[in-house]
Amino acid sequence: MSDVPETTGGNRHQGREVALQVLYAVDLAGHTSPRRRAELAEAKDADEATEAWDEGAEAVVAPGPTVEGSDRIFDRVAEHFVVPKGALDFARELVQGVVARLPELDALVSLHARNWRVSRMAVVDRNVLRLGAHELRDTATPVAVVIDEAVDLARRFGSDRSPSFVNGVLDAIAKEVRGA
Repeated sequence: MSDVPETTGGNRHQGREVALQVLYAVDLAGHTSPRRRAELAEAKDADEATEAWDEGAEAVVAPGPTVEGSDRIFDRVAEHFVVPKGALDFARELVQGVVARLPELDALVSLHARNWRVSRMAVVDRNVLRLGAHELRDTATPVAVVIDEAVDLARRFGSDRSPSFVNGVLDAIAKEVRGA
C-alpha cells in the first residue's frame, strides 16, 4: 500500500502506466519456457524483465497468460510503483480485463492493424493497443480519453512511430465498437 494520497485526476493515468508495464512483463513471460517465465516473474519492473529476456531467453511459445499468473506478476511489478491505491486498483482491473479477453482483443487489434500481425508488433505497441482496445470495448471511458491516454503511453514507452500507429489502430477500433 502506498503513502501517496488518493487523487482522482491522476489515478487513472497512473493506473494505465502501471497496467502497461505489467502487461509488458506478462507478455514476455507468456512467450518463454517455464524456467524463463519463473525468472521473468521475479522481475521488479519492465526494464528488469527486458534485461532478463535479453539474457538468453529461448522463444518457446507457451499457452496464453492466465489472470492468476498475471496477478502474481502484477504484485511483483506494482510493488515498485509509488502511486495511490486507486491507481493500483485501476491498473489491476485493466490487466485482468486484458488478460481475460486476450484472444478477442488480439483479433480486434489484428483486424484494424493493416498488414501487421499482433505477434510481429513491438511489445510496447501491442500492449498499448490491447489496453486501449479493452477500454474501448469493455468500459464506458470516453473514446477521446482512451485514445489520448494510449497515444501518451506510446509516446512515453514506444518508438517514434508508435504514437501515430496506436492512434490509427485505436481510431479504427473505436469506429467499429463504439460507432465513433
